[in-house]
Amino acid sequence: MTLLVGGLILHLSESPAQAAKKFARKECVDCHGKFNDKYLSMKYIHTIVKEQKCEDCHLRHGIVPKLLLKKDGNQLCFDCHGRDKIGLDKPKVHTPLRQGKCTLCHNPHASTTPHLLKGDGPESCYVCHKKEDYEKGTIHGAITKKGCGSCHAAHSSTEDNLLRDKEPKICLGCHDSGAGSFKKAHGGYPVENKRCTICHNPHSSTGKKLLRSSAHNPVATGGCDGCHNPAGGPEPFGVTQKGSELCYQCHDAAMLKGAGGVVEHAPFKSGDCLSCHRAHTSEFAKLLTADGNNLCFECHKDKNLRVAVPHKVITGDKKGCLSCHRPHAAPNKGLLTLAGSDLCYSCHAKTKEGLKNKVQHVPFNGGDCSSCHDPHGTNFAAMLKERADTVCYGCHTDAETKFKKTFTHKPVMNADCVSCHGAHGSAEKNLLKNTVPQLCAPCHADLMKAESGGSSHMPFNGGQCLTCHDSHGSNVRGMIVDNEAKLCFGCHTSLAQGDKAAKSSHAPFRGGDCTKCHSPHKAKLNKLLLAQGTDLCVSCHKGTKERFASEKVHTPAEQDCQTCHKPHNAGQPSLLTEQLVTLCGQCHSYDRKPFADAHLGISATVMNCMNCHDPHSSKDPKFFKKVMHAPFASRSCSDCHVTGKQ
Repeated sequence: MTLLVGGLILHLSESPAQAAKKFARKECVDCHGKFNDKYLSMKYIHTIVKEQKCEDCHLRHGIVPKLLLKKDGNQLCFDCHGRDKIGLDKPKVHTPLRQGKCTLCHNPHASTTPHLLKGDGPESCYVCHKKEDYEKGTIHGAITKKGCGSCHAAHSSTEDNLLRDKEPKICLGCHDSGAGSFKKAHGGYPVENKRCTICHNPHSSTGKKLLRSSAHNPVATGGCDGCHNPAGGPEPFGVTQKGSELCYQCHDAAMLKGAGGVVEHAPFKSGDCLSCHRAHTSEFAKLLTADGNNLCFECHKDKNLRVAVPHKVITGDKKGCLSCHRPHAAPNKGLLTLAGSDLCYSCHAKTKEGLKNKVQHVPFNGGDCSSCHDPHGTNFAAMLKERADTVCYGCHTDAETKFKKTFTHKPVMNADCVSCHGAHGSAEKNLLKNTVPQLCAPCHADLMKAESGGSSHMPFNGGQCLTCHDSHGSNVRGMIVDNEAKLCFGCHTSLAQGDKAAKSSHAPFRGGDCTKCHSPHKAKLNKLLLAQGTDLCVSCHKGTKERFASEKVHTPAEQDCQTCHKPHNAGQPSLLTEQLVTLCGQCHSYDRKPFADAHLGISATVMNCMNCHDPHSSKDPKFFKKVMHAPFASRSCSDCHVTGKQ
């Protein structure tokens, strides 16, 4: 309570001038000076801008300049401009208005043109509509005098194309159908009841009288009666012949078919010329109903799909579909101008050179390009019909099960058959792009670099990769053609034979895991060993390695395991090179007195050294085993044994 009273007294003690100064805030235009200079001098200013009611549309934003509108898009405009007043209640609405983009046409602050339009007259329309389409050689007078608004409503309409009235009523508002000049221009035909845009472009044209750019000769010369009944007859717009018979009065059917045109386009064959051509005028050459490929796509919709790899002759050539097809008739199936590969070679001359290769792909040799490629484009490289492997497996039906194994060659997995094989032809067997090992080098270059010194596996050194590896896939690690034991023993037969009589075998050797110790390709050490001396052995015998680090190591074990052990198999247990007594006797003299005293005079030939000693390492100076009988540990042999002479 005390704080509240104190605050009130402090507030009342301030002078009115101080309070006003404290709460005064700047107006928007105090900071936005450039805005004033740009807009307030314009002829037409948005009312709320003129009245400085910025906050009717914007939120204040502080010192950080940022556009913060109270509502999104047109919703802000609808607060003042009712939806029904601007025509949103009508069936046809101008696209920018429908999409909430009033500012595409109008400047929300000010403009030099009425209605706050961004451009004067047609210029505001040219923001979206291509100007060149409306300013050809002959321009409709309505545009030059009154602008687009003379025929079109700006926001909405009950008619298509936002027309202010139906056609031809809107045209007859300016053009007097009863005038002699009007009747003469139309050959006396009662065209006032027909759509004018059948023949005329309502905006501009390269021809006279706003006739569309491509005009049928009878239309251009006023010879309507060449096709239609007399103007004064009961059915003036009826035609004198049906279907193509009417066209063939002027157009020679044989000429339209062309040389050898035995295969006819379905509409042409049925006499339905108007499925592709307009009878009077068109904006497209040869009176076509649509431009280029778009005409074909009206029926052949499946050829208009977006693809990652389109046929460039279709998308990049002015002829488009007609680069390969004839429009009316052709000597070949599919209306093709040439048969089979001859058509393809008319552009792909370099590909044709592949026919000179020693080995050729069967479809290529037979000119059957479409067995692998889709001529219209696909989503696969080189316009293949499917993934490369799927295309290949279409003929090589057994290949997929043979190639896709537990360990599959990367190109096979990636459907990249052509990384190794020529798609059309090759100088090598099986369409290989090169001989082995050169074929392998592009991917395995680092592996195939020569090793200075050391040793190399003979097949590897001789470039015989396929002696050991399957080029497509294998169920054995390393993609080798068989398990390691069979593969290695296929050449190293003496090792396999010696193992039959051996008393002990090294586990990797017995399990056919040769690459535990040897590199299959190259090594810096002799015999393709992966490491030197004890380092190789302790990579598997990790317990021994740990003991070496904390115990006294037996000298032979420290220097080289092969002093005592054989690497593959042996005639003695534990892969020993000789009988134990003989092996130990190489370093220990059995006949010396210290040995005899230490062993109670017992002959070494009747003892097993490893019963008491660890041959690798021990914490004991004499390499006794870790666990010892108490009397033995205290060297009191007589507690259990009779040590005197018997």
